[in-house]
Amino acid sequence: MSIQKIAQLAGVSVATVSRVLNNSDTVKAKNRDRVLQAIKEANYQPNLLARQLRTSRSYMILVMVSNIANPFCAEVVKGIEEQAEKNGYRILLCNSGSDIERSRSGLSLLTGKMVDGIITMDAFTRLTELAALIGDAPWVQCAEYADAGAVSCVGINDVDASQHVVSRLADGGRQRIALINHDLSYKYARLRERGYKSVLHLRDLTYQAIEYASDLSAAAGMAAMTRLLAAEPRPDAVFAVSDTLAAGALRAIEKAGLRVPQDIAVVGFDGTELSEMVSPQLSTIEQPSRDIGRKAVDLLLNKIDNPDAPTERVMMNWHFISRAST
Repeated sequence: MSIQKIAQLAGVSVATVSRVLNNSDTVKAKNRDRVLQAIKEANYQPNLLARQLRTSRSYMILVMVSNIANPFCAEVVKGIEEQAEKNGYRILLCNSGSDIERSRSGLSLLTGKMVDGIITMDAFTRLTELAALIGDAPWVQCAEYADAGAVSCVGINDVDASQHVVSRLADGGRQRIALINHDLSYKYARLRERGYKSVLHLRDLTYQAIEYASDLSAAAGMAAMTRLLAAEPRPDAVFAVSDTLAAGALRAIEKAGLRVPQDIAVVGFDGTELSEMVSPQLSTIEQPSRDIGRKAVDLLLNKIDNPDAPTERVMMNWHFISRAST
């Protein structure tokens, strides 16, 4: 569909259509409505290259994800894409695997002006390296965040969420609460472990057992839970820092001939669809994954439009979902 065809459908000149596309205020309201209606009926998409030439923008956002196979990351990306498209942007997705060389390759798009800004979901410990590569380009960090610095970020209070989980388990009479954690190069892993340990200390619970999963897969969660079950005394509750790890824990408990929650209660984290698909259904901390992605886009677009805008740190609300596993 061409601009000429839109003009023909609307019964106006090509110049009038062009002025509408450029948001000119010189177009009569009646003609603007006719053009917009023709665009809607024809599902017309303005030529991206022409738009770039007019505005010196690419209208592309680079999204760098450490692990796109992680359901939480996938949900955040969906929110990013929805909000980007709502604002006339497209996204380029780079699954960095937290590898600095892969990140370097993706970030080369910045120097070529192929993207207007970047959203990252990399480990907190890599932010300094990323900052050196990104420079002054508009940048927002998702989920992992610095307490200070020039990078705007959006996430949740992981310590509070973790404390809530462990406190609920303790309130329910659980005395031996274990933790299945992941890579401590990620700030969320450190913060959730901090929340776990703080409640054990406050409640004078002497049992403490932490297993570190090799990755965020169900298989890794099953292996970690199997190690916990091999120790004496075994836990009567386990808190896993992701729903996938918790799903693996459920499988290991079942395989050992034990019952959930009668013998061992299980709680996950993220609130992904998986938490509803396993049996028994999983109690979990639900993160507002898509809202985190949408907010990241809003912060980034503000930075693109206003390079001197102050750094923002946005903490989103989480909530606990109680299901059959507890």
